[in-house]
Amino acid sequence: MLDFCEAHRIALVVIGPEAPLVDGLADSLRGVGVPVFGPGKAAAQLEGSKAFTKELCARHAIPTGAFARVASEAEGLAALARFGAPVVVKADGLAAGKGVTVAMTMAEAEEAVREIFSGRFGEAGAEAVIEEFLEGEEASFFAITDGHTVVPFGSAQDHKRVGDGDTGPNTGGMGAYSPAPVLTALLEGEALERIVVPTVRAMAEEGMPYSGVLYAGLMLTKKGVQLIEYNCRFGDPECQVLMMRLESDLAELLLAAAENRLATLQPPRFSPDTALTVVMAAQGYPGTPKKGGTISGIDAAEGAGAKIFHAGTAVVKGQLVANGGRVLNVTAKGASVTEAQTQAYAAIDAVQFAEGFCRRDIGWREVAREAKG
Repeated sequence: MLDFCEAHRIALVVIGPEAPLVDGLADSLRGVGVPVFGPGKAAAQLEGSKAFTKELCARHAIPTGAFARVASEAEGLAALARFGAPVVVKADGLAAGKGVTVAMTMAEAEEAVREIFSGRFGEAGAEAVIEEFLEGEEASFFAITDGHTVVPFGSAQDHKRVGDGDTGPNTGGMGAYSPAPVLTALLEGEALERIVVPTVRAMAEEGMPYSGVLYAGLMLTKKGVQLIEYNCRFGDPECQVLMMRLESDLAELLLAAAENRLATLQPPRFSPDTALTVVMAAQGYPGTPKKGGTISGIDAAEGAGAKIFHAGTAVVKGQLVANGGRVLNVTAKGASVTEAQTQAYAAIDAVQFAEGFCRRDIGWREVAREAKG
Protein backbone atom coordinates (compact mmCIF):
# COMPACT_ATOMS: atom_id res chain seq x y z
CA MET A 1 0.00 0.00 0.00
CA LEU A 2 2.81 2.42 0.86
CA ASP A 3 4.60 1.66 -2.41
CA PHE A 4 1.39 2.16 -4.39
CA CYS A 5 0.72 5.54 -2.77
CA GLU A 6 4.27 6.70 -3.47
CA ALA A 7 4.27 5.47 -7.08
CA HIS A 8 0.94 7.15 -7.88
CA ARG A 9 1.41 10.30 -5.75
CA ILE A 10 -1.79 9.62 -3.82
CA ALA A 11 -3.03 12.80 -2.12
CA LEU A 12 -5.67 11.26 0.17
CA VAL A 13 -6.40 7.72 1.39
CA VAL A 14 -9.86 6.94 2.78
CA ILE A 15 -9.82 3.64 4.68
CA GLY A 16 -13.28 2.06 4.46
CA PRO A 17 -13.21 -1.28 6.32
CA GLU A 18 -12.57 -1.65 10.04
CA ALA A 19 -9.92 -4.40 9.90
CA PRO A 20 -7.10 -2.31 8.31
CA LEU A 21 -7.90 0.57 10.67
CA VAL A 22 -7.58 -1.70 13.71
CA ASP A 23 -4.42 -3.14 12.14
CA GLY A 24 -2.79 0.33 12.01
CA LEU A 25 -2.75 1.10 8.27
CA ALA A 26 -3.50 4.78 8.94
CA ASP A 27 -0.38 5.06 11.13
CA SER A 28 1.80 3.52 8.42
CA LEU A 29 0.51 5.93 5.77
CA ARG A 30 0.79 8.99 8.00
CA GLY A 31 4.34 7.90 8.80
CA VAL A 32 5.35 8.49 5.17
CA GLY A 33 3.41 11.75 4.86
CA VAL A 34 0.25 10.52 3.10
CA PRO A 35 -2.95 12.26 4.30
CA VAL A 36 -5.39 9.68 5.69
CA PHE A 37 -9.07 9.80 6.60
CA GLY A 38 -9.44 7.28 9.41
CA PRO A 39 -8.15 6.73 12.94
CA GLY A 40 -4.79 5.20 13.86
CA LYS A 41 -4.46 1.83 15.56
CA ALA A 42 -4.80 3.10 19.13
CA ALA A 43 -7.87 5.22 18.37
CA ALA A 44 -9.51 2.45 16.28
CA GLN A 45 -9.82 0.43 19.49
CA LEU A 46 -13.13 2.27 19.85
CA GLU A 47 -14.46 -0.28 17.37
CA GLY A 48 -11.80 -2.98 17.71
CA SER A 49 -12.52 -3.64 21.38
CA LYS A 50 -15.96 -3.25 22.92
CA ALA A 51 -14.42 -3.48 26.38
CA PHE A 52 -11.99 -0.63 25.57
CA THR A 53 -14.93 1.63 24.68
CA LYS A 54 -16.95 0.66 27.74
CA GLU A 55 -13.98 1.31 30.02
CA LEU A 56 -13.31 4.69 28.36
CA CYS A 57 -16.96 5.62 28.96
CA ALA A 58 -16.66 4.58 32.61
CA ARG A 59 -13.52 6.71 33.11
CA HIS A 60 -15.09 9.82 31.54
CA ALA A 61 -18.75 9.49 32.67
CA ILE A 62 -20.07 9.00 29.13
CA PRO A 63 -23.62 7.57 29.28
CA THR A 64 -23.72 3.85 28.44
CA GLY A 65 -25.15 0.65 29.90
CA ALA A 66 -23.55 -1.29 32.74
CA PHE A 67 -21.08 -3.97 31.64
CA ALA A 68 -18.64 -6.69 32.66
CA ARG A 69 -15.45 -7.64 30.78
CA VAL A 70 -14.83 -11.39 30.92
CA ALA A 71 -11.92 -13.51 29.75
CA SER A 72 -13.31 -17.04 30.09
CA GLU A 73 -16.52 -19.01 29.86
CA ALA A 74 -16.66 -19.35 33.63
CA GLU A 75 -16.31 -15.59 34.13
CA GLY A 76 -18.96 -14.98 31.50
CA LEU A 77 -21.47 -17.34 33.12
CA ALA A 78 -20.80 -15.77 36.52
CA ALA A 79 -21.42 -12.30 35.07
CA LEU A 80 -24.68 -13.48 33.53
CA ALA A 81 -25.87 -14.60 36.92
CA ARG A 82 -25.36 -11.03 38.17
CA PHE A 83 -27.08 -9.35 35.19
CA GLY A 84 -29.98 -11.74 34.64
CA ALA A 85 -32.04 -11.74 31.44
CA PRO A 86 -32.62 -9.99 29.11
CA VAL A 87 -28.92 -9.26 28.57
CA VAL A 88 -26.52 -8.55 25.70
CA VAL A 89 -23.50 -10.79 25.04
CA LYS A 90 -20.75 -9.59 22.69
CA ALA A 91 -17.43 -10.93 21.47
CA ASP A 92 -14.93 -8.21 22.37
CA GLY A 93 -13.18 -7.90 19.00
CA LEU A 94 -14.10 -7.58 15.33
CA ALA A 95 -16.51 -10.31 14.27
CA ALA A 96 -17.74 -8.95 10.91
CA GLY A 97 -21.10 -7.79 12.23
CA LYS A 98 -21.67 -11.06 14.09
CA GLY A 99 -20.70 -12.12 17.63
CA VAL A 100 -23.54 -10.13 19.23
CA THR A 101 -26.51 -11.79 20.94
CA VAL A 102 -29.43 -9.91 22.45
CA ALA A 103 -30.51 -12.72 24.76
CA MET A 104 -34.06 -12.66 26.10
CA THR A 105 -33.53 -15.77 28.28
CA MET A 106 -30.68 -17.04 30.44
CA ALA A 107 -30.41 -20.19 28.34
CA GLU A 108 -29.87 -18.10 25.21
CA ALA A 109 -27.30 -15.93 27.01
CA GLU A 110 -25.37 -18.92 28.35
CA GLU A 111 -25.27 -20.46 24.88
CA ALA A 112 -23.91 -17.17 23.47
CA VAL A 113 -21.11 -17.11 26.06
CA ARG A 114 -20.18 -20.72 25.29
CA GLU A 115 -20.17 -19.99 21.56
CA ILE A 116 -17.81 -17.02 21.95
CA PHE A 117 -15.33 -19.02 24.04
CA SER A 118 -15.61 -22.06 21.75
CA GLY A 119 -13.27 -20.34 19.31
CA ARG A 120 -15.90 -19.69 16.62
CA PHE A 121 -14.91 -16.03 16.33
CA GLY A 122 -11.15 -16.56 16.57
CA GLU A 123 -9.20 -13.75 18.24
CA ALA A 124 -12.35 -11.62 18.35
CA GLY A 125 -13.69 -14.04 20.97
CA ALA A 126 -10.63 -14.08 23.24
CA GLU A 127 -12.68 -11.91 25.58
CA ALA A 128 -16.35 -11.01 25.82
CA VAL A 129 -18.45 -8.18 27.18
CA ILE A 130 -21.68 -8.78 29.08
CA GLU A 131 -23.88 -5.69 28.83
CA GLU A 132 -27.02 -4.35 30.42
CA PHE A 133 -30.04 -4.67 28.13
CA LEU A 134 -31.12 -1.14 27.25
CA GLU A 135 -34.78 -0.53 26.41
CA GLY A 136 -35.74 1.99 23.77
CA GLU A 137 -35.36 2.70 20.08
CA GLU A 138 -31.98 2.55 18.36
CA ALA A 139 -30.60 5.26 16.10
CA SER A 140 -27.20 6.05 14.61
CA PHE A 141 -25.46 9.43 14.80
CA PHE A 142 -22.42 10.37 12.73
CA ALA A 143 -19.72 12.97 13.21
CA ILE A 144 -16.54 13.89 11.33
CA THR A 145 -13.57 14.93 13.46
CA ASP A 146 -9.93 15.82 13.04
CA GLY A 147 -9.26 15.12 16.71
CA HIS A 148 -10.26 18.63 17.82
CA THR A 149 -13.17 19.99 15.79
CA VAL A 150 -16.29 17.80 15.70
CA VAL A 151 -18.78 18.25 12.83
CA PRO A 152 -22.20 16.52 12.90
CA PHE A 153 -22.77 14.36 9.81
CA GLY A 154 -26.37 13.19 9.97
CA SER A 155 -28.40 10.36 11.46
CA ALA A 156 -29.81 7.04 10.30
CA GLN A 157 -31.72 4.05 11.58
CA ASP A 158 -30.47 0.56 10.73
CA HIS A 159 -32.37 -2.75 10.76
CA LYS A 160 -30.08 -5.45 12.15
CA ARG A 161 -32.34 -8.50 12.33
CA VAL A 162 -32.55 -10.68 9.25
CA GLY A 163 -36.35 -11.02 9.14
CA ASP A 164 -39.41 -8.80 8.84
CA GLY A 165 -40.66 -7.40 12.12
CA ASP A 166 -37.10 -7.47 13.51
CA THR A 167 -37.05 -11.25 13.85
CA GLY A 168 -34.24 -13.77 13.46
CA PRO A 169 -30.50 -13.41 14.08
CA ASN A 170 -28.52 -10.17 13.96
CA THR A 171 -26.76 -9.29 10.70
CA GLY A 172 -24.46 -6.53 9.51
CA GLY A 173 -27.63 -4.64 8.54
CA MET A 174 -30.57 -5.40 6.23
CA GLY A 175 -31.48 -1.81 5.41
CA ALA A 176 -31.48 1.75 6.72
CA TYR A 177 -32.93 5.20 6.24
CA SER A 178 -31.69 8.75 6.86
CA PRO A 179 -32.42 11.02 8.59
CA ALA A 180 -33.90 9.26 11.62
CA PRO A 181 -36.74 11.55 12.84
CA VAL A 182 -36.76 9.73 16.18
CA LEU A 183 -33.35 11.35 16.83
CA THR A 184 -34.79 14.84 17.20
CA ALA A 185 -32.65 17.97 17.11
CA LEU A 186 -32.77 18.01 20.91
CA LEU A 187 -31.64 14.38 21.22
CA GLU A 188 -28.98 14.89 18.55
CA GLY A 189 -27.62 17.81 20.59
CA GLU A 190 -27.60 15.60 23.70
CA ALA A 191 -25.71 12.87 21.84
CA LEU A 192 -23.16 15.39 20.59
CA GLU A 193 -22.62 17.13 23.92
CA ARG A 194 -22.73 14.15 26.29
CA ILE A 195 -21.31 11.32 24.15
CA VAL A 196 -19.45 12.22 20.95
CA VAL A 197 -17.59 15.40 21.94
CA PRO A 198 -16.54 13.97 25.35
CA THR A 199 -15.25 10.84 23.56
CA VAL A 200 -13.11 12.89 21.15
CA ARG A 201 -11.83 14.97 24.07
CA ALA A 202 -11.09 11.86 26.15
CA MET A 203 -9.17 10.19 23.33
CA ALA A 204 -7.01 13.29 22.89
CA GLU A 205 -6.39 13.55 26.65
CA GLU A 206 -5.31 9.91 26.77
CA GLY A 207 -2.82 10.32 23.91
CA MET A 208 -4.92 8.58 21.24
CA PRO A 209 -6.34 11.45 19.16
CA TYR A 210 -9.22 10.29 16.98
CA SER A 211 -9.42 11.46 13.37
CA GLY A 212 -12.04 10.26 10.91
CA VAL A 213 -15.74 9.46 11.14
CA LEU A 214 -17.19 8.49 14.49
CA TYR A 215 -20.38 6.45 14.13
CA ALA A 216 -22.26 6.26 17.41
CA GLY A 217 -24.85 3.53 17.83
CA LEU A 218 -27.33 5.00 20.31
CA MET A 219 -30.25 3.78 22.39
CA LEU A 220 -32.94 6.34 23.15
CA THR A 221 -33.96 5.32 26.66
CA LYS A 222 -36.23 6.82 29.30
CA LYS A 223 -33.05 7.93 31.08
CA GLY A 224 -31.79 9.77 28.00
CA VAL A 225 -29.50 8.94 25.09
CA GLN A 226 -27.01 6.14 25.84
CA LEU A 227 -24.12 4.81 23.77
CA ILE A 228 -24.39 1.20 22.61
CA GLU A 229 -21.10 1.08 20.71
CA TYR A 230 -18.89 2.93 18.23
CA ASN A 231 -17.84 2.17 14.68
CA CYS A 232 -14.77 3.95 13.31
CA ARG A 233 -16.09 4.01 9.72
CA PHE A 234 -19.24 5.10 7.88
CA GLY A 235 -20.87 1.67 8.15
CA ASP A 236 -22.99 -0.34 5.78
CA PRO A 237 -25.90 0.20 5.00
CA GLU A 238 -25.86 3.61 6.72
CA CYS A 239 -23.18 5.04 4.42
CA GLN A 240 -25.38 4.55 1.35
CA VAL A 241 -28.25 6.65 2.70
CA LEU A 242 -25.94 9.38 4.01
CA MET A 243 -24.23 9.70 0.63
CA MET A 244 -27.57 9.86 -1.21
CA ARG A 245 -28.45 12.93 0.86
CA LEU A 246 -25.05 14.68 1.00
CA GLU A 247 -24.90 17.82 -1.16
CA SER A 248 -21.45 19.10 -0.07
CA ASP A 249 -18.13 18.02 -1.58
CA LEU A 250 -17.25 14.82 0.27
CA ALA A 251 -13.58 14.78 -0.75
CA GLU A 252 -13.07 18.35 0.48
CA LEU A 253 -14.51 17.41 3.87
CA LEU A 254 -12.46 14.22 4.26
CA LEU A 255 -9.22 15.94 3.20
CA ALA A 256 -9.83 18.75 5.69
CA ALA A 257 -10.26 16.16 8.46
CA ALA A 258 -7.06 14.38 7.35
CA GLU A 259 -5.14 17.68 7.37
CA ASN A 260 -6.50 18.84 10.74
CA ARG A 261 -8.36 21.88 9.36
CA LEU A 262 -12.03 20.98 9.73
CA ALA A 263 -12.66 24.25 11.56
CA THR A 264 -12.03 26.18 8.29
CA LEU A 265 -14.94 24.56 6.42
CA GLN A 266 -18.65 25.31 6.35
CA PRO A 267 -20.81 22.53 7.88
CA PRO A 268 -21.82 19.81 5.39
CA ARG A 269 -25.13 20.30 3.56
CA PHE A 270 -27.73 17.53 3.29
CA SER A 271 -30.91 17.21 1.26
CA PRO A 272 -34.04 17.44 3.44
CA ASP A 273 -35.34 14.34 1.62
CA THR A 274 -35.27 10.87 3.15
CA ALA A 275 -33.01 8.23 1.62
CA LEU A 276 -33.86 4.56 2.24
CA THR A 277 -31.83 1.51 1.30
CA VAL A 278 -32.83 -2.16 1.23
CA VAL A 279 -30.24 -4.93 1.29
CA MET A 280 -30.70 -7.81 -1.14
CA ALA A 281 -28.87 -10.75 0.44
CA ALA A 282 -28.01 -14.24 -0.78
CA GLN A 283 -30.04 -17.17 0.56
CA GLY A 284 -28.37 -18.56 3.68
CA TYR A 285 -27.21 -15.18 5.03
CA PRO A 286 -26.23 -14.47 7.81
CA GLY A 287 -25.04 -18.09 7.99
CA THR A 288 -23.39 -19.53 4.88
CA PRO A 289 -24.63 -17.51 1.88
CA LYS A 290 -25.24 -19.18 -1.46
CA LYS A 291 -22.86 -17.69 -4.02
CA GLY A 292 -23.16 -17.66 -7.80
CA GLY A 293 -26.82 -16.68 -8.20
CA THR A 294 -27.37 -14.62 -11.35
CA ILE A 295 -28.57 -11.01 -11.15
CA SER A 296 -30.22 -8.86 -13.82
CA GLY A 297 -32.51 -5.85 -14.05
CA ILE A 298 -30.06 -3.34 -12.52
CA ASP A 299 -30.51 -0.82 -15.36
CA ALA A 300 -34.31 -1.05 -15.11
CA ALA A 301 -34.19 -0.45 -11.35
CA GLU A 302 -31.87 2.54 -11.68
CA GLY A 303 -33.92 3.88 -14.59
CA ALA A 304 -36.78 4.34 -12.15
CA GLY A 305 -34.63 6.70 -10.06
CA ALA A 306 -33.00 4.31 -7.59
CA LYS A 307 -29.26 3.93 -7.01
CA ILE A 308 -27.89 0.42 -6.55
CA PHE A 309 -24.68 -0.01 -4.60
CA HIS A 310 -22.84 -3.28 -5.22
CA ALA A 311 -21.53 -5.07 -2.14
CA GLY A 312 -21.10 -8.81 -2.76
CA THR A 313 -21.15 -9.08 -6.55
CA ALA A 314 -18.81 -10.37 -9.26
CA VAL A 315 -18.86 -10.70 -13.04
CA VAL A 316 -18.37 -14.29 -14.24
CA LYS A 317 -18.29 -14.91 -18.01
CA GLY A 318 -20.05 -11.61 -18.59
CA GLN A 319 -22.86 -12.33 -16.10
CA LEU A 320 -23.38 -10.42 -12.84
CA VAL A 321 -23.55 -12.91 -9.96
CA ALA A 322 -23.78 -12.93 -6.17
CA ASN A 323 -20.43 -13.27 -4.44
CA GLY A 324 -21.16 -12.59 -0.79
CA GLY A 325 -23.79 -12.43 1.93
CA ARG A 326 -25.14 -8.92 1.49
CA VAL A 327 -25.16 -8.52 -2.29
CA LEU A 328 -26.88 -5.27 -3.31
CA ASN A 329 -28.05 -2.09 -1.58
CA VAL A 330 -31.10 -0.77 -3.45
CA THR A 331 -31.44 2.88 -2.49
CA ALA A 332 -34.00 5.60 -3.24
CA LYS A 333 -35.04 9.06 -2.05
CA GLY A 334 -38.41 10.57 -1.25
CA ALA A 335 -40.04 13.47 0.57
CA SER A 336 -40.91 11.10 3.45
CA VAL A 337 -39.84 7.69 4.71
CA THR A 338 -43.03 6.24 3.22
CA GLU A 339 -42.27 7.69 -0.22
CA ALA A 340 -38.61 6.61 -0.14
CA GLN A 341 -39.69 3.12 0.93
CA THR A 342 -42.17 2.88 -1.95
CA GLN A 343 -39.51 3.96 -4.45
CA ALA A 344 -36.91 1.52 -3.07
CA TYR A 345 -39.25 -1.49 -3.22
CA ALA A 346 -40.36 -0.57 -6.74
CA ALA A 347 -36.67 -0.79 -7.71
CA ILE A 348 -36.30 -4.08 -5.78
CA ASP A 349 -39.15 -5.54 -7.83
CA ALA A 350 -37.31 -4.63 -11.04
CA VAL A 351 -34.24 -6.67 -10.02
CA GLN A 352 -34.14 -10.35 -10.96
CA PHE A 353 -32.21 -12.26 -8.29
CA ALA A 354 -33.95 -15.59 -7.74
CA GLU A 355 -31.48 -16.79 -5.11
CA GLY A 356 -31.68 -13.59 -3.12
CA PHE A 357 -34.03 -12.21 -0.49
CA CYS A 358 -34.69 -8.99 1.37
CA ARG A 359 -36.77 -7.61 4.19
CA ARG A 360 -39.99 -6.01 2.99
CA ASP A 361 -40.42 -3.64 5.94
CA ILE A 362 -37.36 -1.37 6.06
CA GLY A 363 -38.43 1.88 7.71
CA TRP A 364 -41.50 0.27 9.28
CA ARG A 365 -41.43 2.23 12.54
CA GLU A 366 -41.33 5.61 10.84
CA VAL A 367 -43.83 4.58 8.15
CA ALA A 368 -46.25 3.67 10.96
CA ARG A 369 -45.66 7.03 12.66
CA GLU A 370 -46.19 8.89 9.39
CA ALA A 371 -49.46 7.01 8.81
CA LYS A 372 -50.73 8.25 12.19
CA GLY A 373 -49.84 11.80 11.16
